[in-house]
Amino acid sequence: MAGHGGWSTGAAVRYDRVDALRGVAMVWMTLFHFSFDLSHFGYWAQDFRGDAFWTVQRTLIVSLFLFCAGLGQAVAWHRGVGWLRFGRRWGQIAGCALLVTAGSYLMFPRSFIYFGVLHGMAVMLLVARATAGWGRWLWLAGLLAVLSPWAAGWALSGPLSTWAAAFDGRALNWLGWVTRKPFTEDYVPVFPWLGVMWWGMACGQGLLARRPAWFAGPVGGAGRPLAALGRYSLGYYMLHQPVMIGALQLIGWLRT
Repeated sequence: MAGHGGWSTGAAVRYDRVDALRGVAMVWMTLFHFSFDLSHFGYWAQDFRGDAFWTVQRTLIVSLFLFCAGLGQAVAWHRGVGWLRFGRRWGQIAGCALLVTAGSYLMFPRSFIYFGVLHGMAVMLLVARATAGWGRWLWLAGLLAVLSPWAAGWALSGPLSTWAAAFDGRALNWLGWVTRKPFTEDYVPVFPWLGVMWWGMACGQGLLARRPAWFAGPVGGAGRPLAALGRYSLGYYMLHQPVMIGALQLIGWLRT
């Protein structure tokens, strides 16, 4: 899991409150992933697929990341950031998504990540960028996006059941309109998650229009290191799991 879109805060002025909020998500994600790693290596048995304690946390963490990405896109739209600058950052995210797929295939060949949070974000950012001018309609679009998997699940289990196999297959399940979730270590389809990003963008545009001081306000105390962490979310995301996994493997080797 990761939350990116931080380029949109601009080179001249950083909005530390957005970065700090993203930093909170990074810390939460790290604790979640470390718990997962402990379970994977047999140090702490947990059911990350079935236990609501973990599944709800994952939903909240991904939601916070994508909401922050939407806030960042609102700032980009407000400042008139061009497609060229957007494209450079987008290319970094898409490239990292491919690295995640390759790395996860080596570790989990049966359940590798083919459409996780970075893959989903790469697609969703393109859509968010193209729809940034929708204004208040983003709230309604977000609601429809969030509800669409339930509607699709009902239709594919009933009147459109002949299409279920196609939408459940890897070629289309990245949309999120499925009757069963795929077996993969991370799955962040376009729907319902695009709705959360749209809500973040709608919220950001509303704040910039009515309460711009919220973005420019200072952060103090613990907010400063969180803001620093939030500025480098993509690099941190790519490094934190290899470091933690490597440390746990080293501990296991030393104990043998």
